[in-house]
Amino acid sequence: MNLQDKLKARRFVLTAEVTPPVSADRNDLVAKVLPLKGLADAVNVTDGAGARSHLATLASAAILVQEGIEPIMQITCRDRNRIALQSDLMGAAALGVRNLLMLRGDDPSAGDQPDAKPVFDVDTRVLLETARRLRDTGELPTGRKIGGRAPFFLGAADSPIDPQPGWEPKGLAGKIAAGAQFAQTQFCMDAGVVRRYVARLAEHGLTDKLAILIGVVPLRSAKSANWIREKLFGAIIPQAFVDRMEKASDPLAEGRRICVEVIEELATIPGVAGCHIMAPNNDAAVPDVVVAVRDKVSRLAPA
Repeated sequence: MNLQDKLKARRFVLTAEVTPPVSADRNDLVAKVLPLKGLADAVNVTDGAGARSHLATLASAAILVQEGIEPIMQITCRDRNRIALQSDLMGAAALGVRNLLMLRGDDPSAGDQPDAKPVFDVDTRVLLETARRLRDTGELPTGRKIGGRAPFFLGAADSPIDPQPGWEPKGLAGKIAAGAQFAQTQFCMDAGVVRRYVARLAEHGLTDKLAILIGVVPLRSAKSANWIREKLFGAIIPQAFVDRMEKASDPLAEGRRICVEVIEELATIPGVAGCHIMAPNNDAAVPDVVVAVRDKVSRLAPA
């Protein structure tokens, strides 16, 4: 079963994320992703994460396909105009890459080449609509027919919030209207917030239209936890977890335990289809977390 099949069958899925190396050697990427083979249901490859150059996302996704690992190819609107993006979409289909996550992308000012010119020719909704059109009609936005098939499974990003009275998920609804079938979220390590957020999505009928994968993180240290809280827009890390990290004799092990606990609780929440595990500078923690939760979450997940 591929990722789309598992979500359709209401399997609780676990995806992971890898930042491609700053390398022209495919083996450097393979070394990073092989520990996830047979564990993660799919693996994201980022697209110029942090507005810095890495091995290209299209090449990285194709390498994962060759290695028998299902990729989720991230595509940002930052670096390419609509012509290049449409070419990359056709390239992804030709290389057997089905899962796409459409993102705006970090502004170049956040990276190591701040004088680089951002493109932003289209936004994520237009990119979603373009990919959906390629898939469903076999046409480019110009109406020009393409050869072959593009059986894409389309994703978007979102950030869980603790919804106030009257709040409506208009942004996510717009992405669904554009073609999004799944969403991977920013870090949210507060299951209470997730429960209220997903309940509001359900009230608006969105959980029937889109699979929600909540972003989680195996923390490395109290310092990194605070950095995430302060520097990553939309990230939610409860103070209680920061306190636990500060008191831990083995912060790395404690961070993994916290992540496992959160995933196990998220698996009980109706409307949560899975978790997306991101571990900046802590890749080795992800396989341990997946192994620790895999069997249990399959029993906990609501029918």
